[in-house]
Amino acid sequence: MKNKLKALKNFRIIAILEGISFIILLFIAMPFKYFLNIPELVKYMGWLHGVLFVLYGVLLLQVFIVVKWSFAKTVLAFLVSFIPFGTFWLDKKLKEDLKQFES
Repeated sequence: MKNKLKALKNFRIIAILEGISFIILLFIAMPFKYFLNIPELVKYMGWLHGVLFVLYGVLLLQVFIVVKWSFAKTVLAFLVSFIPFGTFWLDKKLKEDLKQFES
């Protein structure tokens, strides 16, 4: 039970950070690059977002194995990471899952 709770908590933290980095990349760094001709922000935010996305994938795989999420739920969690604000929607679902293991 502890492993499931830890896996979900770790995934939730990275999911939030990955979502924040995606929003910053899309709505701050990209406009800086294309409208203000300042490409450096995309370089660094892109790198950070890439690292967080890989961690997201690894921790999602861990949740799939340890928490025994269904394949469909796992695929949905993966797909929402490509949608701006998608991981914030997922966070609501993760909170519901965490309540089950915390009680």
